[in-house]
Amino acid sequence: MRFLVTGTAGFIGFHLAQRLLADGHSVLGVDGVTPYYDPNLKRRRHQELARSSAFVGREAMIEDARLLADLVAEANADMVFHLAAQAGVRYSAENPRAYIESNIVGTFNLLEALRQRPPGHLLIASTSSVYGAGRQQPFEEAQDTDHPVSLYAATKKSIETIAYSYANLNGLPTTVMRLFTVYGPWGRPDMALFKFTKNIIAGEPIEVYAAGKQTRDFTYVGDVVEAMVRLAAKPPDERPPYRVVNVGGGRPVGLEAFIAIIEEVIGRKALRRDLPMQPGDVPATWASTTLLEQVTGFRPAVSLPEGVRAFVAWYREYYGA
Repeated sequence: MRFLVTGTAGFIGFHLAQRLLADGHSVLGVDGVTPYYDPNLKRRRHQELARSSAFVGREAMIEDARLLADLVAEANADMVFHLAAQAGVRYSAENPRAYIESNIVGTFNLLEALRQRPPGHLLIASTSSVYGAGRQQPFEEAQDTDHPVSLYAATKKSIETIAYSYANLNGLPTTVMRLFTVYGPWGRPDMALFKFTKNIIAGEPIEVYAAGKQTRDFTYVGDVVEAMVRLAAKPPDERPPYRVVNVGGGRPVGLEAFIAIIEEVIGRKALRRDLPMQPGDVPATWASTTLLEQVTGFRPAVSLPEGVRAFVAWYREYYGA
């Protein structure tokens, strides 16, 4: 099949494209390679994908409506994964315009282009952040998401709502995937696992927020990709053809336990700098996996120690640490 994947130089998009290529599909990947974090890491991901003759990479901003429409026409895709976005909860307080332009305007541009060339299924990456500081846990897809506590979450919630309207008006089968704290090899340098690993290996202090009392539903990237591929094969058939599905492990872990696992894998205790919880952060995330299992028969299974070992091994090899 022919796939269009936005965000293929990003962490999750890279792994997804690898899987699609390994499964024998062709992929046209679009990425703006923005400097939010190291562009060299992003380009290395595209270089890895380019080992396959079935991959075509295009460096382009999804905010450019005309160029994106041309790329949609070039891809002529059977299915589309939309993962390109400005990520990061804390950075959304520093540079809010980037989130409006990339997440909302960029997604609108893609939806408009797909209206002219509809694929069989559109899958959009959203985030567990849309649940805000909700007390009902585990988070279930049908519960209230009208109170985001960061602009990042607000833009993702906006994307979900806009996508619903397009599915309703145009009949395009659409699945929104709410991702929960994805981690693994080739991960983002702004994420906790990357920062903690880097600093512990270097003997520098790690920054621990909220006295380490936060919990997160860490989900290994390989499990996320497996869920995505299975969801792609199951387009919604209700009216309107739209669904939201949590993609998380359903096994929240406290920050202190997370740090202890990293210390054990690296073989060194962390130096610490304790800081208050940051604006926009939430105390806990926990995914209900019931709907994911009903739709796909799959539930993420990679344990946190196993996933951390895989990341640390990649980090040491990639950076020679």
